[in-house]
Amino acid sequence: MAESLLGAQDKPYVPMPESFLPMISPDMLKQHLPAALAQKVQSARVADGVATLVLDGAGLDQSGREQAEATIRAALAGVEGVNEVRVGIMADRPAEAPKPKGPIIISVGAGKGGVGKSTLSANLAVALARQGFKVGLVDADIHGPSQPRLLGTEGIKPEAADSKMFPIPTAFGIRALSMGNLIEPGKAIAWRGSMAAGALGQMVDAHWGDTQVLIIDLPPGTGDVQLTMVQKHKPAGAIIVSTPQDLALMDAARAIQLFDTVGVPVIGLVENMAGYICPHCGEHSDPFGHGGAEQAAHEMGLPFLGRVPLDLSIRVDSDAGRPPAAGDTLQGKAFAAIAAKLAAWLKAHA
Repeated sequence: MAESLLGAQDKPYVPMPESFLPMISPDMLKQHLPAALAQKVQSARVADGVATLVLDGAGLDQSGREQAEATIRAALAGVEGVNEVRVGIMADRPAEAPKPKGPIIISVGAGKGGVGKSTLSANLAVALARQGFKVGLVDADIHGPSQPRLLGTEGIKPEAADSKMFPIPTAFGIRALSMGNLIEPGKAIAWRGSMAAGALGQMVDAHWGDTQVLIIDLPPGTGDVQLTMVQKHKPAGAIIVSTPQDLALMDAARAIQLFDTVGVPVIGLVENMAGYICPHCGEHSDPFGHGGAEQAAHEMGLPFLGRVPLDLSIRVDSDAGRPPAAGDTLQGKAFAAIAAKLAAWLKAHA
């Protein structure tokens, strides 16, 4: 009997099979942890006496990670059946990249034609680009496109990919799209409002890339195209152009009412053809009156953005495809001053 006892004592130690070890569930492990850490546990298991926990590291810096790991090791050190603790902390998930935003749309409108809206739109875009913005221009006057002439892009057709057009680069630091670049010069466009609105939508939804500000040269009036554009594309703001005389101001008021109705803020009014200086005698005159738009802006509680003179050089340069805003003449500085106020508005509403 003694030999048998001694013989049994001399046998080597055999570890207890895992099936005989205490069963430890993930929830049991979590119960030993502080509540704040338990909530961060993504997975937990015990195998062969080794407890492995994976934590979500969101919101933890390096010091916090080290402290969390030390706390877990200390909390599980005395748990029966746990001989070793391994802690893995997942890296903080990077924030989702923001969805690319399209350019900020600024509409330039007028209640009637012939007040210089397209000229202002082209020069405003060029002047804004010279002040550091990446600017695009859409000629939304489907039936009377003039931007190809103003920007010197006549005869150039835009390329397309994925059923979308690429804007045409100009020599003045902006890109533009116009119906005038898609049809034969001088050809009339006999489209109903729905077709014109569809063409405008294709130009607004083109490949504008990194364009920050998209100037929309709206057709004159307050009809279907204007209403569809502001409802579908939701401009961030609108600029109204008028000459000083009362008749033009009456129509400008209608354009302002349109934007108010659809909830588009009016950034301000611009008075065009304000004052004429005779190139021969230097005498100043006001063929269309003076200060009408500024007074109207004051009465309506809207900002007055500035005035552009009635000047022969503006007409000559515009017909030649040379926007005055591309230079530093007195005429160019008039557009630059208006663009500076738009730039300040954009920065304030970014």
